[in-house]
Amino acid sequence: MPLTPPSRPQHERADQTRARILDAAIRAFSENGLAGARTGQIAEAAGVNKALLYYYFQGKEALYSAALEDVARRVVASSMAAPGDKLSAGERLVYFALNHFDRIHSQHALQSLMQQEMVRLHRGEKNAIAPLIETVFRPMMKRLLDLLAEGKRSGELIQVDEWQIMYAALGANVFYFLSAPVMEVLAQTNPLERGAMALRRKAAVEYLGQAIFADRKHGAQVAARVLAATPMPESGERKKFEVTPE
Repeated sequence: MPLTPPSRPQHERADQTRARILDAAIRAFSENGLAGARTGQIAEAAGVNKALLYYYFQGKEALYSAALEDVARRVVASSMAAPGDKLSAGERLVYFALNHFDRIHSQHALQSLMQQEMVRLHRGEKNAIAPLIETVFRPMMKRLLDLLAEGKRSGELIQVDEWQIMYAALGANVFYFLSAPVMEVLAQTNPLERGAMALRRKAAVEYLGQAIFADRKHGAQVAARVLAATPMPESGERKKFEVTPE
């Protein structure tokens, strides 16, 4: 007589339920902000009742803070996922920059939520990102600056300020997406069309190969390897949450 498979441990089911709630919350908050998102709709999207949502998260503010922390940790984990410790510092940096480009265009909810909180932080308003700066973002920044310093010490990267290399590598990605509406009018073409993004993605990596490596031939080879090993991801789905009274 076959044995009945054991049921999943209760804590595993609880973790999965919590994760579903967080995923639904991230989408809702990214679309409507903290004020506009509705816990009832988040619970429905997560496949739970509202009482269970409040069991895991003791209110909307707590859910929002947990969602932002989950987003921040995903960003860091994705950004610092090393393709291999045997790679040079310069090659790991190019992977980091390409990952940053891909995350902006493919993970809309994550980017929207982070941008909302950065605006609130800039305005001096109450925000949920400030507590994460020390625990999440500062360690990531330290690892990135250590990587840049390693590349300079080895002679692989050019001898300029590490922060400037970081701004050059990541700032261009941010500007490309932020300026897309204006550039669409100026160039009369959609910069966010997949073919246009693929072209800009390739150009951005090839530029880094020529701009930050002391040996440009080596830099071009690094850029080609990184592009060949990293296919462009599909753009993430945008799910719109209707705002209705709760």
